[in-house]
Amino acid sequence: MVEQTAAELAAAEKIFGDRLELAQRYVEHLATSGTERGLIGPREVPRLWSRHVLNCAVVVEYIANGARVADVGSGAGLPGLTFAIARPGLQMTLIEPLERRVTWLEEVIMDLGLDNVDVVRSRAELAVGKVTADVVTARAVSALNNLVGLTIPLLDGEGEVLAIKGRSAAEEVEKAAKVIKRLGGVKTDVVLAGEGLLEEPTTVVRIVVRGR
Repeated sequence: MVEQTAAELAAAEKIFGDRLELAQRYVEHLATSGTERGLIGPREVPRLWSRHVLNCAVVVEYIANGARVADVGSGAGLPGLTFAIARPGLQMTLIEPLERRVTWLEEVIMDLGLDNVDVVRSRAELAVGKVTADVVTARAVSALNNLVGLTIPLLDGEGEVLAIKGRSAAEEVEKAAKVIKRLGGVKTDVVLAGEGLLEEPTTVVRIVVRGR
């Protein structure tokens, strides 16, 4: 079992509540079959909780319960599966083009008994019209000026993009400003998730999109 520090356990209990055991099982999948199949690097195993699972899961505070959420380039289910575990009321769609990752995601979803998650094997741009979401999320997929073209169209004219980013978030927003506006973005903020809960809060670019 992947060990948790006292701080990681306290944060996980607050985020996942009575579904903590599901989150722990998910982390075991990441540490075992996830590394064996190349979805997670072996060196990341000691940092799975802090750097990956908790870092992603805190972003759910920006999502209304009952929302339809699409996770673009879901990979190992980060952040999509952390949201589905923390918030069973969400309707999650994981969009992932690589078959081996899709197979792994489906196996994990089945093992955890998650009935609020669908997996769509597709590139994001080809999923437009097939997947419609209120919120689109992404992590480590692409630079923002490219990412907005993959995420905003999935909102069908209205909703929010929540892109998990690093310290260069403000710089990326500046470079992507014109593209965001052209695609219907009316407000873009760099916000923090998990303040007071994580040692290093998660930086998120939040784009509000409204139909014209």
